[in-house]
Amino acid sequence: MELLKISNLNKNFGGLTVTKDLTMHINKGQIFGIIGPNGAGKSSLFNQISGYIKPDSGSIFYKGEDITGLPPHVLSKKGIGRTFQIVKPFKSETVLYNVTVGAFNITNNRKEAIQRAEEVLKLVGLYHKKDVLAKNLTIVDLKRLEIAKAMATNPDLLLLDEVLAGLTPSEVDEATKLIEKIRDNGVTILMIEHVMQAVMALCERVVVISYGIPIAEGTPEEVTKNPEVITAYLGADEDE
Repeated sequence: MELLKISNLNKNFGGLTVTKDLTMHINKGQIFGIIGPNGAGKSSLFNQISGYIKPDSGSIFYKGEDITGLPPHVLSKKGIGRTFQIVKPFKSETVLYNVTVGAFNITNNRKEAIQRAEEVLKLVGLYHKKDVLAKNLTIVDLKRLEIAKAMATNPDLLLLDEVLAGLTPSEVDEATKLIEKIRDNGVTILMIEHVMQAVMALCERVVVISYGIPIAEGTPEEVTKNPEVITAYLGADEDE
């Protein structure tokens, strides 16, 4: 079942093209990856899907509904959650407080919001740190907190923006298992990622973007063997 469909999406900032004629679709239950070099337009695509910027042309359909240009709070209510590349928690508040704020997306009842937050903290493995101030968390726990905040909104589609950046190989393995667990809980995942180890392990399909243009799509194995991808993204000579 198709959950998200993007058709001929275009966005320019002055003379800079961040998305050009981008078309893709994601099925319910998938883990779908977006890869590409820095400045390729990946986060700008996320910003259009989640309503932070409006595309110049093209359309975005979610669950069969045209959501193009709708604001973030409306899209969150419809079931689209996202993380941000640069984590910005309420540093002087507890882990539980941070996640409870997200839970108010689905309820106005404080007790229910706290209950939802606690459920999510158990899911991501942070429940034992629920009373710790966010400013005292490690990098890996801040990443988990960012995921928890998004999960508290009860998304059907979760956009993960480089949640594995800065983690050690063992931490990447743990985070990979968490992402699989979230998918197994019924959440479809669209992820931007540079850690190819995780992309190869997690993603069923991958689209490669370069300068806002999709240059390849397929399984991780297919796209990493594509000569154009090797040149644009992996930085190797095509003849090597």
